[in-house]
Amino acid sequence: MRSLVAGGMLAAFGLVAASPASAAEAPPRDVGDPFLQVTGAIAGCPAQQRSTFTEEQMRAEAHSRAERGTRCYQSGRCRLPSSYDYDKEIIPRVKKALLADGRFSDSSMWVEGQRRWVWLKGCVRNRPDAVAAEKLVREIDDVERVINELVVKAR
Repeated sequence: MRSLVAGGMLAAFGLVAASPASAAEAPPRDVGDPFLQVTGAIAGCPAQQRSTFTEEQMRAEAHSRAERGTRCYQSGRCRLPSSYDYDKEIIPRVKKALLADGRFSDSSMWVEGQRRWVWLKGCVRNRPDAVAAEKLVREIDDVERVINELVVKAR
């Protein structure tokens, strides 16, 4: 009986031990956070990529994403049950606002959303454009925070 228990424990350990190796080999996955290209006028601007996570990173993030997502609703600051639910609405509105403004047509810009936070990625022609884009996005309903990762790429 003791050898069966020990063998079962070793088999279980073998499965657990094999799990991280197979997860590390799996390619990173898109977790579904909205990501859109807004403009594409700067030829030398590297294409931006949406955030991806390995299986191990997804497991590590699962609890904090669930907790961060529901905290807003539980505190009464959000009308939707998860702050991540807003992103599918916010990111298209961010794109629309940036395009309608007209100042950013000579940029190469991407936007990504996660729990009412908006990442601005890509290239602009000057620092005032980066500041103006950030200010514009901050004023959009339901946007909680803007992370400005825009870089200046002059002609």
